[in-house]
Amino acid sequence: MSFGFLGVQIGFSLQGANTSGIFSALGADPHQLPLFWLGAPLAGLVVQPIIGLSSDQTWTRLGRRIPFILLGAIISMIAMFLMPNAEQVAYWMSPLLFGAFMLLLMDTSFNITMQPFRSLVSDMLPDEQKNLGYSIQSFLINLGAIVGFLLPFVLTWMGVSNAPKDGAKVADSVIWSYYFGGGVLFLAVLWTAFRTREYPPEEFARYNNQGSEAPSEARPSFGSLLSGMPKAMLQLGFTQFFSWFALFMMWVYTTDTIAVQVWKASDSTSSDYNDARNWTGVIFAVYSVVAAIYSLAIPALAKSFGRKGVYGFSLAAAGIGLAAMRWIEEPNLLFAAMIGVGAGWAAILALPYAILSSRLPAAQTGVYMGLFNATITLPQIAAGLLGGLLFQMMGNSSPNMMVVAGVSMLVAAVGAWVIVEDQR
Repeated sequence: MSFGFLGVQIGFSLQGANTSGIFSALGADPHQLPLFWLGAPLAGLVVQPIIGLSSDQTWTRLGRRIPFILLGAIISMIAMFLMPNAEQVAYWMSPLLFGAFMLLLMDTSFNITMQPFRSLVSDMLPDEQKNLGYSIQSFLINLGAIVGFLLPFVLTWMGVSNAPKDGAKVADSVIWSYYFGGGVLFLAVLWTAFRTREYPPEEFARYNNQGSEAPSEARPSFGSLLSGMPKAMLQLGFTQFFSWFALFMMWVYTTDTIAVQVWKASDSTSSDYNDARNWTGVIFAVYSVVAAIYSLAIPALAKSFGRKGVYGFSLAAAGIGLAAMRWIEEPNLLFAAMIGVGAGWAAILALPYAILSSRLPAAQTGVYMGLFNATITLPQIAAGLLGGLLFQMMGNSSPNMMVVAGVSMLVAAVGAWVIVEDQR
């Protein structure tokens, strides 16, 4: 039931590793890059609660979550085919503006697809299996991330051009990566759609001790949802804010950091800069490998040390790894930094949802998971709005922004240890 998330993450990872490079090639100023990334959190803030509430109240022949997963996958595939071709297909607007529009469409469709996947695990598993369920989901997400991050590098190794053609701005290795990623995303989601049988409403109600009747179709008001919000959502909100603030900075500034620190390149259309962009995909794949392995150990670690202990330790390791990138000038040493980032990423993908899902009312899992997404989107919006100012304050230096990301992740670790209630 989580297999389709592997495909979604291939697309998400291609976006994360290559978007800043694409926008730079299309003419974006480094001070503007955080603003272009605002589309992702804004889409998630609006879309996920709507999709969650709608899927809570939906039942079709395919189920309640699957129709939304399929819809998002179709739109995602189309957006991924168009995104790297902005300069070829945008006749009525600038390529940079068209690329920004495609990024917004891609993020919207990713959110339509991702939100029901989170709710599906909560719907289908009892409490004692949710640590394992979200850890397996984290494993598949990171497996997809490995493929997505490595695609441009592998295609370059296979002979696909890593530099733009004459008159073009985006390399063929990036364009064909997006084609491959969009196709695999759709096929992986089809596997989940046709291999997963969701519980019908009456069976779901009995399974969740709601009696023999299906849940009421009356939609709760926004005010009642907020007043009934589980305490765990507020506790996790602090840690989520600083961890996702850090991740946003990492996605925006890693490519430029590596280009400046390691390749000493400043021209975003040069071969050296594209080598740095490819290496970003490689090191992101490394942290995904670490995260995939670490995610399989999370259930046992959480049973021994508690969820909050594992959560805080993992975030601290990620903070140290991010800050260390400021001083690394040897490409292979970046792998060491990614070990910590991978541990933190695995924990971020699994533990908040395992903690929260055990405390959600079964009939409103979707909408609360959607509202919980605000703890992911709001910090990214804040980072996007403040990114240009912080960039100036840090001496217009992308490497210095990695220190900002590292400190933010360490604050998140403290929040996990101090605020979140312990659970096994």
